Amino acid sequence: MPILGIMASSRPAFELVGSYDSLATVTLSANTASIEFAGIPSGYKHLQIRGSMIGASGGSLIVGNFNSDTGANYTWHELNGAGSSAAAYNGLSVSYSRWFGRNVGTSSTAPTGMVVDILDYANTSKNKTVRVLAGMDANGSGEVSLTSSLWLNTTAISSITIKTHDSVNFASGTSFALYGVK
Repeated sequence: MPILGIMASSRPAFELVGSYDSLATVTLSANTASIEFAGIPSGYKHLQIRGSMIGASGGSLIVGNFNSDTGANYTWHELNGAGSSAAAYNGLSVSYSRWFGRNVGTSSTAPTGMVVDILDYANTSKNKTVRVLAGMDANGSGEVSLTSSLWLNTTAISSITIKTHDSVNFASGTSFALYGVK
C-alpha cells in the first residue's frame, strides 16, 4: 500500500545523511547573564545550537562569542519581519556574532526560539560562518529573523559564549542544547 506516494518497505525511503550527536544541554534554574559551552571536540563537520530563551526583563538582542574573542572581529546581516513590516540590518567590525536582534520573550508562554548553525567550526583554513533562524510570538505581536554572521578568524572553535548584548539576564527555564553534526 503506498504511503505518500512511496511504497512501504523494510528499509528507509530516503538515505539518512549525517547525524546529530548531543554534546551538551543547559537549562537554567536561576537568572544568568551568560552561558558557555567549553571544551567543544573537533570531530564534527558543523555545530548546531537549539535554544529557547526567556529574558528576565525587557528585550535585548542575543549574541555569541567564540573562544572568548570580544574584539571587533565579527560581521553580520539580518532580515527581520514583525507583523506587517520587514527590515534589513547589518554590522561590520563588531564584537559579537549577532543571533537575534530584537526582543527576547519575557514569558515562559512566549519564549524566543532559535536554531544556530555554525559551519565548518573546526576547519583552520577558513573563517567561520553562522546562520540563524529565530523568532518569538508575544500573543500576536512577535517577529522572526534570518541572520548570518562571520567570525573573521580561522582558529577552530573550542568554546561558545551566549549572552544578551544589553546585559539582560536569561531567566529560569531558558535552555540551550549543543549538537555536533557529522
